[in-house]
Amino acid sequence: MNRDSNSYTFFFAAIMVIVVAGILSFTAISLKPTQDNNVKKEKMQNILSTVGITVERKDAEEAFKKYIVDQISLKKDGTVDENTDAFAIDLAKEVKKTDTDQRYPLYVAQLDGKKYYIIPLRGNGLWDAIWGYISLNDDLNTVKGAVFDHKGETPGLGAEITKAYFQQRFTDEKIFDKSGNFVGVSVVKGYNGGDNKDDNEVSAISGATITSRGVSNMIQERLAHYIPYFETVNPKIAEALKN
Repeated sequence: MNRDSNSYTFFFAAIMVIVVAGILSFTAISLKPTQDNNVKKEKMQNILSTVGITVERKDAEEAFKKYIVDQISLKKDGTVDENTDAFAIDLAKEVKKTDTDQRYPLYVAQLDGKKYYIIPLRGNGLWDAIWGYISLNDDLNTVKGAVFDHKGETPGLGAEITKAYFQQRFTDEKIFDKSGNFVGVSVVKGYNGGDNKDDNEVSAISGATITSRGVSNMIQERLAHYIPYFETVNPKIAEALKN
């Protein structure tokens, strides 16, 4: 074949495309188990961080097995679905289903003789999805800790939800008001409640109103699905909600 011809150029280019595509495909397939394992361990790290346990990625699985004593998949009515692996639930896909078809993962941690309940979160920010985890003390009302992440929020504004100073605002907040009504925790612009932990509110991020509102909505919407289960665990909640 004439190397100076157009046909040779096209043939050579086609061969190179096939070879490069093959190499990239092989690399992607080869790395996928490692990537999946890293995602798994990062998820474990985030779950543990809500109850104050910070570990390196390499130690995440061991710590998870030590402190997470139960993983529960709940149905809409608060009953347990024994046939669904809670950890395997992909919340990004799950939230697109109807409430009845969804399964709601719940993690139970045991630490220093105390029990904590950890709920995965998923919602919408300004530009794209936001997500995270929030843990509750065994009263199923007081927040132990929270961690948030995002896909495309603005650096220095909405992206600040990943920072410790913002996440720490949720510690010791309540998800039920003084009358026993479930209200979640609202992220409020211009909040002036100081260190009040009984008003169900925290201060919003300056200049990130929509992302802050997204965090509020995410917490309220996700936690609401767990109330039927909470009522079975803590009779005081069931009694308060009846009144």
